[in-house]
Order: sequence, then C-alpha cells, then structure tokens
Amino acid sequence: MKSNSNELPISVPLSVVLTKEASFFKIGASEMGEISMSVLNQEIIKSVLVLVDEIPAGRVATYGQIARLIGRPKNARLVGKILSQSELYGGKHPCHRVVNAVGRLAPGWEEQAHLLWAEGVNLKANGCVNLKHYQWEP
Repeated sequence: MKSNSNELPISVPLSVVLTKEASFFKIGASEMGEISMSVLNQEIIKSVLVLVDEIPAGRVATYGQIARLIGRPKNARLVGKILSQSELYGGKHPCHRVVNAVGRLAPGWEEQAHLLWAEGVNLKANGCVNLKHYQWEP
C-alpha cells in the first residue's frame, strides 16, 4: 500500500480493527483486504502515541487521562485499542505505563508488571498501581 510521508505506517488486517471501536475509524478497504485510516484518525493515533512517549519512567497514566489530554474524553477504550496495536504503527512506545482508571494492568500482559517494576513502580497487594503515588501529571 502506498503511503504519504506524513502518514503513520498503518496497514492492518481488517479483522484486527473491526471491533466495537471501529465506528471511530473511517475505513476504506483495499483489494487486498487491508484497511487504511483517514488522516484524521492517523492524527488521533499519532496524538496518543506521542503523548504516551512523554510519560516518564516510574510514572503511569490512565487510558481516560490520555483520552482527555488529546481532547477526546469519551474515548478511553479507543486509547486502549490504539495502544494494544501500537506495534503496527512503528517505533517502540512505553505502553506499559498506561493502566486503567483504578490502576489495574492490562489483562493477559504479564510483562507489564515486570516493566513497571524495573522502572521503580511497585504494585499494591491487589496487583494495581497506586495512582496517588505514581500517576503522571503533565
């Protein structure tokens, strides 16, 4: 698929993106069964990833916090979806530094706890991050 130099390298299988959050995307199917997201949505993805890149080691942010900071306060789930597919957009992003509203880690991602621990973020007995202590305030 041809890409404009100002666009993120986004070309993912249709089955990956067609979820409940798909309504947030303007989808154009190619003959190869791939999709490309509009410039607007590439800007949303880029906004999320750039902001996540700013979270310093030893701090965490919530999906809702990221959504509010990019001006889309009702799209915390979209932020989570973007971060879960961040490897598709190129580069390495510290997605492990984003947790849910109560500090719970992403389900099924065992490495997240180890990455946070290596940065000095200790988990409470219930496995959640103490947001009062570790939440990032930009």
